[in-house]
Amino acid sequence: MTTTKDIAIIGGGIGGLCLAQGLVKAGLKVTVYERDRTPSDRLQGYRVHIDPNGARALHDCLPPELWQAFLDTTGHGGQDFGFLTEQLKTLTVIRNPKAADPADDHHSVSRITLRQVLLSGLDEHVRFGKTYERYERLPDGRTRLFFADGTSATADIVVGADGGNSRVRQQYLPHARRVDTGIVTVAGKYPLTPETRALLAPRLVDGPNSIIPPKGMGFFTAPHDLDDDSPTTRATGMTGGPHVAGVTGGPHRIGVTEQEGVLMDNTSSYLLWAFGAAAGRFPADLASMTGERLKATVTGMIRGWHRDLLTMVDLSPAEAVTLLPIRTSIPIGPWQPGPITLLGDAIHSMTPMAGIGANTALRDARLLCAELTGGGDPVEAIGRYEERMREYGFAAVRGSLRAARQFVGESRAARIGFKTFLRGVERIPPLKAKVFS
Repeated sequence: MTTTKDIAIIGGGIGGLCLAQGLVKAGLKVTVYERDRTPSDRLQGYRVHIDPNGARALHDCLPPELWQAFLDTTGHGGQDFGFLTEQLKTLTVIRNPKAADPADDHHSVSRITLRQVLLSGLDEHVRFGKTYERYERLPDGRTRLFFADGTSATADIVVGADGGNSRVRQQYLPHARRVDTGIVTVAGKYPLTPETRALLAPRLVDGPNSIIPPKGMGFFTAPHDLDDDSPTTRATGMTGGPHVAGVTGGPHRIGVTEQEGVLMDNTSSYLLWAFGAAAGRFPADLASMTGERLKATVTGMIRGWHRDLLTMVDLSPAEAVTLLPIRTSIPIGPWQPGPITLLGDAIHSMTPMAGIGANTALRDARLLCAELTGGGDPVEAIGRYEERMREYGFAAVRGSLRAARQFVGESRAARIGFKTFLRGVERIPPLKAKVFS
C-alpha cells in the first residue's frame, strides 16, 4: 500500500465512484464529496456504451456482487455497428462478436442504473450536499477543502472528478481550458415495444448505427434493449428486496427510479437517437425550445430522409427530447505531479461522438486505483498515473473531436468519398477485416 491515509474525491460521477469502489475494496480511507443533495437529484436518462476498457475497469474496481449486478442490468441486443445512408441503405456493418469474458466485452447500460450500481455499498463514504469551492495547501502537506455550506475537510490526496466545469482543475491547472465546438445535438428516446419495433427497419433495432446524410448533419441511433417480459425484474436482474431510487445499500436495491416520466425510466427498452449539426444551422431560439419544438425542428431538418427516421423522431415522447451542446477540452502539456490530481471530464472532457468519454473516465479510475494501492510514495504514484493518462486521455479528446467534425462534415465531396470507401470495404471482406480490426 501507499502511505496515503486519507483520499478525497470531488464529484460522484461514473469515474469518481468507480475509483471510490476500487479504493474501498483495497481497504483505503476514502470520502466522496458530491454536490447533489440526494443520490437521485441529477440523474441522466440516456444509455451509455461501456467498451472493454470500461468493462475491465468496472470488473477490477467493483466487488464481485456489484460486478454481477452491473452485468444483470445491462441491455441485450447486438453490438454490430452499422453505417447507413439517410435512406437507410446499408453501406457496411462492422461485426463485433461477443467476447468470451464479459470484462472484455461491450455493454449497453442505463446511466441511472450504472450510478445506482456504483453508489451501492458506499453509504459511509459519500457526503451529499457538498458543493466544492476551493482548496488550500497546508504546511504539513495535507490539503484543506472548502465547501459552499461553510464546512471544510482535510485530505492527503485530492482527486478532482467534478466534470467538465471542474473547480479543482480551474484552481490547479488554470490554463487547461474547455471550449464549445460549435456543434449542437438533439437527443431523444424512442420506446421499443412490439408495436413500435414493427414500425422500424430491423437494422435500427439490431444495433448502433451512424446515419450519413449528404453533408452538414449527422444522425446516430443505438438500442437499449432489455428484452423484458417484466420490466422491473429485467432492469434489476434480481427479485426480492425493495427497488428504491438512490438507496445505496446492497445490490438487491438496484432498480427503478422514483422520478416519473419516460426520460428517467430505466426499466423499459428504447432506442436512443441523436441528431447533430453546426449551431448555425439551427434556429436562433434553439436553447429555449420545448421538447415538442425540438422534435419539430429536427423533423424539418431531416425532411426527405427515410420515413422510419421521421417516425422515430415523431413518436419519441417530447419530455425525453433534450438539447446537448458539444464541448471539448484543449490538450495541455505535462505538469509537476503533486497530491492533487484529476480524472475523467475534469481533465480530458471530450465530445460524445466516439462514445468513449465514460470509458476513458473508468480507465482513469482503474489506473489511478492500481497506482495508489501498489505501494510506494503516493505523489510518485500519481505522477505515473498522470503520465499514462495524458497520453491516452488527450488522444481520446483529439479522436473524439475528429469524430464530431466528421459527424457534421460540411463537404459533400468528403461525404461521397467516405460512403464510397465504406461500400468498397463491404465488398472486400479481407480489407474490411483489416480496416476495422
